[in-house]
Amino acid sequence: MPKTASKEITLQGIGASPGICIGKAYLVDREGIYFVDKYHIPDLQIPEEIKRFKVAVKKATDELRAVIEKTPDELRQHTYILEAHIVLLKDKMFYGKTLETIQNEHVNAEWALKKVLSNIKSMFRNMSDSYLKERSADIVHVSDLIMNNLVGIQQVNIGNIDKRVILVTHDLSPAQTSQIQLEKIKGFITVRGGKASHTGIIARTLEIPAVLGVDAATRIIKNDDYLILDGYTGSVILHPSDRTLADYEERIMRFAEHKAEIRRESQILAKTADGLQIQVMGNIELPEEVASVVDYGGDGIGLYRTEFQYLSRPDFPTEFELFEKYKYVIEIMAPKPVTIRTLDINGDKATAASGDADEINPALGLRAIRYCLKKPEIFKTQLRAILRAAVFGNVRLLLPMISCIDEILEAKRLLDEAADDLKKAGLSYNRDIKIGIMIEVPSAVIMADVLAEYVDFFSIGTNDLIQYSLAIDRENIQVAYLYNVFNPAIIRMIRHTVTVAKDKGIPVFMCGEMAGDPINIPILLGLGLDELSMNPQSIPAVKNIIRSLTVEDTRLFLRDVLKQKSAADITDLVQKKYGIVSPEKIFAG
Repeated sequence: MPKTASKEITLQGIGASPGICIGKAYLVDREGIYFVDKYHIPDLQIPEEIKRFKVAVKKATDELRAVIEKTPDELRQHTYILEAHIVLLKDKMFYGKTLETIQNEHVNAEWALKKVLSNIKSMFRNMSDSYLKERSADIVHVSDLIMNNLVGIQQVNIGNIDKRVILVTHDLSPAQTSQIQLEKIKGFITVRGGKASHTGIIARTLEIPAVLGVDAATRIIKNDDYLILDGYTGSVILHPSDRTLADYEERIMRFAEHKAEIRRESQILAKTADGLQIQVMGNIELPEEVASVVDYGGDGIGLYRTEFQYLSRPDFPTEFELFEKYKYVIEIMAPKPVTIRTLDINGDKATAASGDADEINPALGLRAIRYCLKKPEIFKTQLRAILRAAVFGNVRLLLPMISCIDEILEAKRLLDEAADDLKKAGLSYNRDIKIGIMIEVPSAVIMADVLAEYVDFFSIGTNDLIQYSLAIDRENIQVAYLYNVFNPAIIRMIRHTVTVAKDKGIPVFMCGEMAGDPINIPILLGLGLDELSMNPQSIPAVKNIIRSLTVEDTRLFLRDVLKQKSAADITDLVQKKYGIVSPEKIFAG
């Protein structure tokens, strides 16, 4: 009896790194779960059990250092992730708590480690920020290294895979991802993880397609199963039909041609067909990402998120540590501008050192400028570092989540105090820097005419502006469908902000996700935005679209946009007029 072809199955995850690949599955592990027994340790054997745990930690540290030494040049910029994992191995909340659990509860090291990890994961799950939720994955990866050594399991060396495959695994640690050989691994699929995970960041650096968070991946997919991995839509197609294969092979060709075309022109200025130059900048979260902004033709850094230097560590960074990181980015970009956003952090995500109580709704609580003004010494440490680094290039200071004039005035007062501190200490600094505010709270839009008198520029953060204006929790799948940049209310709020700013003589930038999607560009040009900032990989496509437009045409088009009553109407209008769709839809057929 002939074998019946398997039915095509589509699994959905999160597109963490764009691109499409087709190939056979290679399973690295099944579940990645340890079955740990709990057993009692007598008093006399406690020192030996503690020693056993410390030896496992030392071995894990040595393993990470070996990976760092062998890291290829294209990933050198991300070795800080592995170095952070080495620090985590001795973190008080993690390492210290495990030792305390062994000592106080008289239990074996594996059980103590498992208990501590469970408590930490629970704490991270309660955080509101998606990036911070992903930081729990770093703790898990570090724990896995130790557990491997305690139970005697040898980790698979990704670098030893000798055939062209798509990796399928429960999880990939940054250390494992760093070992990927691009000539062998076409892409990867994991059960764990999300777009903000360090594994996702490395995948985007390698420009290797990746879909993370596919719940059933290791349960349903078998070795050598034929797969299509779509990093744009987050889809994984198992047992694709001949028609589906032909469709995706065509998309891969279109993607390669499109990418080659826009990359060739990525260093050309983004000047409209009627001669207006628009600055197209890059958003970065980590200093090492500045190289991507340069490579993709960015005109500067429109948003440098600084909070990530405060995370995954037991204490706050020192002024010198911050200064060194800022200086590194500023010197590389000089004379192009670097816009440094001050600490945008919740009380529940500040670090283990903060000791702040949990908040019921951190997104509406003590975060961003509110946190900084309540913790002036932490804030002034950062401000001093920024002022010192500003000596080395073109720096702009950006204050997040401003909702009233009092916050601007207090922040400026603390900035003056920081400058005075540096003057007294005899340190070089530059106080003559532009100061701007994020427009991401409805009250800031309403009071934009007043706020504009006290700052040098506005930067619209559409991610939070949409969330707060439409009363949508972006992480809540039940209401995610309401999150739409083309909601007429959002378009009108942006228009009001730009109009007021122009009247007051200050420029308006946009650094939210809206700025990086080509379908939005005709509207943003029509609205009169002076500068757009986005994920570095989006820069070439956005510059390409800008060069195809005229300002006059987009301003006339905006009149029609403002007459529409729904997001769907606006989307249809853009597509009919310009034929532009989002990148993921270009390659989704």
